[in-house]
Amino acid sequence: MRTFKLQVQMSVDGYMSGPNGEMDWLTYPEGEDISAYTTGLAERVDTIVLGRKLAEGFIPHWAAGPEDEPKEAVDQINQAHKVVISRTLTASPWENTVIEGGDLTETVTRLKEQPGGDLIAYGGGTLVAELIKRQLIDELHVFVNPVALGGGMPVFGGPGAYRNFRLVDARPFACGITALRLEPKRS
Repeated sequence: MRTFKLQVQMSVDGYMSGPNGEMDWLTYPEGEDISAYTTGLAERVDTIVLGRKLAEGFIPHWAAGPEDEPKEAVDQINQAHKVVISRTLTASPWENTVIEGGDLTETVTRLKEQPGGDLIAYGGGTLVAELIKRQLIDELHVFVNPVALGGGMPVFGGPGAYRNFRLVDARPFACGITALRLEPKRS
């Protein structure tokens, strides 16, 4: 069975965006050490899972071949199969991308059972919260930025979203971000 990873940016107080969706708090520049980490994380990935809102910016950004990103990363992301989870889109406007609007658990289970490399989800608040809530993620790679937002969209959902994780690794980077590799504890 394929491994399903989640890579998400988070503030130290657990938010993936500010109260109004702000992302201006992210730590930049990240540096070569994070670039090497994320490249290694994506090495075995051949399928990217995105929510609709994130896909609308993510896919065109990478398709444009951003010059500030390593060519290997641009090529890997553009060549990867993409699955967009959406209840509003019925057809994909992007190359190498399919839309899935059915039951999230059934969709992820089916994807994990298919042959191929690993799957990865990048951010996307609603999708992330549902993936964690439904215990569909095998590995969480949480990039904790050295900033507290005081409110916003929580990574782990609101009250009642209690989950246990096992810390596999914690890696600090020169820019101040710390990557936590977590695995869910399943009963």
